[in-house]
Amino acid sequence: MKMEKISAQKLTDKLVMDSEGTEMGVLHNVVVDAGTGTLTELVVKPATELDTSRFRKEGNYIIMPFDAVKAVGDVIVVDSEKIRA
Repeated sequence: MKMEKISAQKLTDKLVMDSEGTEMGVLHNVVVDAGTGTLTELVVKPATELDTSRFRKEGNYIIMPFDAVKAVGDVIVVDSEKIRA
């Protein structure tokens, strides 16, 4: 399957939702493996009402594995099962 190319800059500040329709927050940054160039993680500023206790955190952000991304469009949709630590 061929993936469409999207600039990382265009992803910043996109709404992140899980596959169940829950608003997770807003994408702040992505983490790249410098050795392979592979995107590894999403850094998300969580929605104020989101229970962040089940997520890995760094400061005020929650971290999600990049392989949880199911779709990128007007919003970024992540797999509900893959995003929790």
